[in-house]
Amino acid sequence: MQYALIIRESAGDFKRREDPTYRNGWTAYTQALIQAGIMTGGAGLTAPETATVVRRRGDEHDVQDGPFPEGKEQLGGIYLIDVPDLDAALEWAVRVPISHEGSVEVRPRLQM
Repeated sequence: MQYALIIRESAGDFKRREDPTYRNGWTAYTQALIQAGIMTGGAGLTAPETATVVRRRGDEHDVQDGPFPEGKEQLGGIYLIDVPDLDAALEWAVRVPISHEGSVEVRPRLQM
């Protein structure tokens, strides 16, 4: 079954990406997923202020720079994994090297 590990990071975490120790934790985690043969895709994302938001307004579209965050966490990246079940996905989720300010959402991929 395929799951997305949706990584949410704090503003401080985005700044820590320049820290080799922090970055090396992510590299090691990604390599572990690859070596286990379960990673099917994914990507880290740049900081939220680099985003552009498109919203539908009736028949029109409104394009704005940057997101409008409603919380302390922002989308930092996503891993796509293929594992037998939710328990296996959760085992990998707890290994994600997030800080105490971040979180990981585990969500099944929509089967169509």
